[in-house]
Amino acid sequence: MAPAKKGVLERLNAGEVVIGDGGFVFALEKRGYVKAGPWTPEATVQYPDAVRQLHREFLRAGSNVMQTFTFYASDDKLENRGNNLKVTGAQINEAACDLAREVANEGDALVAGGVSQTPSYLSCKSEADVKAIFRKQLDVFIKKNVDFLIAEYFEHVEEAVWAVEVLKETGKPVAASLCIGPKGDMHGVSPGECAVRLVKAGAQIVGVNCHFDPMTCVETVKLMKEGVEKAGLKAHYMVQPLAFHTPDCNCQGFIDLPEFPFGLEPRILTRWDMHKYAREAYNAGIRFIGGCCGFEAYHIRAIAEELAPERGFLPSASEKHGSWGAGLEMHTKPWVRARARRDYWENLKPASGRPQCPSMSVPDSWGVTKGHADLMQQKEATSKEELEQLFDKSKTH
Repeated sequence: MAPAKKGVLERLNAGEVVIGDGGFVFALEKRGYVKAGPWTPEATVQYPDAVRQLHREFLRAGSNVMQTFTFYASDDKLENRGNNLKVTGAQINEAACDLAREVANEGDALVAGGVSQTPSYLSCKSEADVKAIFRKQLDVFIKKNVDFLIAEYFEHVEEAVWAVEVLKETGKPVAASLCIGPKGDMHGVSPGECAVRLVKAGAQIVGVNCHFDPMTCVETVKLMKEGVEKAGLKAHYMVQPLAFHTPDCNCQGFIDLPEFPFGLEPRILTRWDMHKYAREAYNAGIRFIGGCCGFEAYHIRAIAEELAPERGFLPSASEKHGSWGAGLEMHTKPWVRARARRDYWENLKPASGRPQCPSMSVPDSWGVTKGHADLMQQKEATSKEELEQLFDKSKTH
């Protein structure tokens, strides 16, 4: 019988680095297993081999958290705006837990069950209604005995606090991750205050994920850390950013960019950018370091390689990757062999190859959030008339 693995808090309390996984939604959409728009994870039931393989790629790259692919798997999201899947949230969540556990058992990885923001909150449903949705998801995580829980991708700290309060009922460790930048949540609550509220609600790990690039997210977590320490509280910190450069984003993040979601590729971070991100996060005192949308396995491998001195080992995937381009020593072309050195890749300013394109965009900035009529959700599919109204409105922004 295999020895029991150390839990996430045991690892963090010992000062160990915990490496998260990458962005399942975007990665599987590009592979043809997730539909952009609803972004729901029915692939766990419909295409389990695809989900299992992606878990394995992240495990091999160095991740030691297999996060269940349960993003947007609440029943109200699965049936939002005509998304008729004929599969329940419970079925998706159970399959996701089984797949994550299967792969986690192939290495020294933990399974994290995740819940995320709900259409019900955006539609101004009550605290009791929203918490009931989280509890329904939680039933599966308890049944499948995940190792810890993550409340992730919350634009409003109020809803995140509700999620944490529900997750704490299990007695399992709880992490809470907001999709906010340095300006705070969508109602203007500062990162420091957001973190304090989450810690007081019971989260032992707090941080941010998605919506912004790595350095912006690290800066936001620094502000959260300052707020927690100023309040005399204690917590561990996590960061799981985008793999896209977002210097032109406003408080809504990358979903306001005109390139979202199908034209973001020119913004992708290189593996060398990820080395810088990993070191910056570590130096900021963050020990749970992973990725979100846009992250592929080679990005996670870069994090694991940068932090190999602290972790004491390289990931399995480094077997096929020479440190800082060392594998290029074997290339047939001499000018490519000349690039087999760290200073070349650290100082490279990669070109986009798009001479007619700007370096930055102008975000849409509609400025609507929870409580606004435009964000009220519905089961019915968006009608042609509703779309025409949106098309017209987009011309005035």
